[in-house]
Amino acid sequence: MMDEKTYLSIGEVLGLLLEEFPDVTISKIRFLESQGLIEPERTASGYRKFTQAEIERLRFILREQRENYLPLKVIRTRLDSDTSDGMVRPYDATAPRGIMNAQSTANHPTAKATAAKKAPPRPVVTDDTSSLSRGELMSEAKVSETVLAGVLAAGLINPKKIGSEELFSPADREILEIAARFIELGIDARHLKTVRHTVEREADLYEQRILPYLRQRNPQSRVQALEMVDEFVDLGERLRANLMARLIRQLSDGRAAAD
Repeated sequence: MMDEKTYLSIGEVLGLLLEEFPDVTISKIRFLESQGLIEPERTASGYRKFTQAEIERLRFILREQRENYLPLKVIRTRLDSDTSDGMVRPYDATAPRGIMNAQSTANHPTAKATAAKKAPPRPVVTDDTSSLSRGELMSEAKVSETVLAGVLAAGLINPKKIGSEELFSPADREILEIAARFIELGIDARHLKTVRHTVEREADLYEQRILPYLRQRNPQSRVQALEMVDEFVDLGERLRANLMARLIRQLSDGRAAAD
């Protein structure tokens, strides 16, 4: 087991990444974990603990999305294999095989030299957009135009529009796949608005609690606020799971008694 000092919480990781990736969020990091692209360890109480290697892996993923507009399935391939595909990257020290054992490359001489001569960056693509077009989204999520239209109408996903083109994020694809399965099981997309409204109210509740920290406008307070949100999200998930389990037990018990 590594010394506890070598680990960082998700809020601390976010604080490290924000300067280079101002649009990264805790939700984004959690989503990348859900897709198996990062695997932070957990404490006995279930909190995420990140090693330096996981942080470097995160940096690689975020840079590939920002600099090369790559979907996660391509990034996963690069992480799991070598990079002998002839692609020129605008930064150094990104060979996937070295990421899991990498140390910080911020002060690496080659990295500094590469950054100094790098061409002006292209416009940053935020977490709300990605290289997924409408057609690519439907293809990857394996859904029809009708299903996508219903999910859009319910406000469950919100594409970013650039001109006449709609761009969708990896999170949009995940939500679409989940909603599509609900539809397959007989629950119409419009009824999932209830879930969306519940999440929005929950987010409003958390926002009220962390606003005093965000108004202090100093990095430490921001990190503290984001750590608090992460804990709220974890607690909310656990609370919902247990409340749902209790309701299902009551439903099952009632059916058994009726029979």
